[in-house]
Amino acid sequence: MIANTLEIYRRYTGAAFDRIKHYDNMAEMWEARSAEYADLTAIADNGSTYTYRQLAEDVARFRTVLSRHVSAPARVALLAANSYDWVKAFLAIVTLGCTAVALPAHLDAKTVAGTQKLFGFAAIVTDNPEKAARCQDVSVISAAETADTPTGAAACKGSDGCTIIMTGGTTGMPKGALLSHTAVLQGVVNSCLGYTNVFEQRYMLVLPLTHVFGLIRNLLASLYTGSTLLICRDNKNMFRDAAAFQPTIMVLVPALAEMALTLSKKFGRNMFGNSLHTLICGAANVPQYLVEEYHRMGVALYPGYGLTESANLVSGNPENLSKPGSVGLIYPGIEYKIADGELWLKGKNMMDGYVGREEPDAYADGWFRTGDLVRMDDDGFLYITGRIKEIIVLPSGENISPAELEAQFNSLAVIQDSQVFEDVDDAGRHFLSLEVVPRATELAKLGDIDREAFIRGELQKINAALPAFSRVNKIVIRSSDFERTPSMKIVRYKKC
Repeated sequence: MIANTLEIYRRYTGAAFDRIKHYDNMAEMWEARSAEYADLTAIADNGSTYTYRQLAEDVARFRTVLSRHVSAPARVALLAANSYDWVKAFLAIVTLGCTAVALPAHLDAKTVAGTQKLFGFAAIVTDNPEKAARCQDVSVISAAETADTPTGAAACKGSDGCTIIMTGGTTGMPKGALLSHTAVLQGVVNSCLGYTNVFEQRYMLVLPLTHVFGLIRNLLASLYTGSTLLICRDNKNMFRDAAAFQPTIMVLVPALAEMALTLSKKFGRNMFGNSLHTLICGAANVPQYLVEEYHRMGVALYPGYGLTESANLVSGNPENLSKPGSVGLIYPGIEYKIADGELWLKGKNMMDGYVGREEPDAYADGWFRTGDLVRMDDDGFLYITGRIKEIIVLPSGENISPAELEAQFNSLAVIQDSQVFEDVDDAGRHFLSLEVVPRATELAKLGDIDREAFIRGELQKINAALPAFSRVNKIVIRSSDFERTPSMKIVRYKKC
């Protein structure tokens, strides 16, 4: 099926809808937007601010630096912490007609050398040259370097490679998703749909720019809309930076949104400041509790869904209050179908393929298989019910989606997060176990009662209402959070 047309979003986006423009490639977009917003502040970083004009000039000079080492369509790795120099380098690479290979800043020298074999980059731009020491026949360029003269943007095409972003894909093996200029810009356009306060906002960056959510929904959406982006270099200073900057939009994973909400309740004020009106939340399941509690604080939290392979944005939820459990309406131009419960996708936003390692099962008849189990309601709103690779097959033959059960338990205000997994007893019998992390702010409301007994009682009420084969046989109430990935997703226990 073809997803919703652009016009469906007009009523959700308001007057900003008519300011949304489509560009063929990043060079065209950047030339147009940097001229349109020339005198506005584009980036605030490390105590300095840079207008769109200044950023455009620095990008042009860095193109000169790059052109001494590479030419289109070379692949150029970018290995640096979130910073103005990262932004400058990324824009220079992609507008020179090269492909930016976004490498996580935490990689060590051995791993960086391994990525060179995977992705075949000819140069690496970095703020830590020692990490490139094991790379062979690669030009190493300082991210802080500049030149006296500018170099103009290349004549890029929408079909050209724009960026390679590392991902585990559907199998978990490291590889890169190759996104074209068309795919990236479709993701950027999608980021403008479904809410009214779109242009000339104040964004704050706390997500890594090497993650598709941070790159497209945070950085590029900010630049496309003439907004100012404050780069928070250390998340330990996140709330201090927010107090000074007063962001209007934040892009967060649920775990960070939860942490901010907990502290906001503790101190009786919004930790992101009184100017915040919009919170975009994704990359993991967004609890209904967060939507409702941020609404009480005067902040609209919009859940969404996306993948690295889809240039991040597949759907967003403009009906966050009436359908808080949904990840929303699928964006325009995306073709989709649901095959045996799994979401399959096509469209301009989709990657050109994996680089480094092939996944023969990633596609079926030209459709990208997301690996996500979904359902769609009568209004066309999408709900994620689990991951195929996480399905538990019990000895009885029943298939269990942990995420579907976890959503039931997470519906309790007193439960912050949960994990359902296959367990085994000393006799070798397999069964379902549940571990939960209580929500501290809700626990505080319980007074002097036996809190553990209360939590167990509430969980058992939900458990008793489940079909017999999907009930958990063991409940553990944790005193600490689950182990999490760099993108703040829960690390799942290995199957028995």
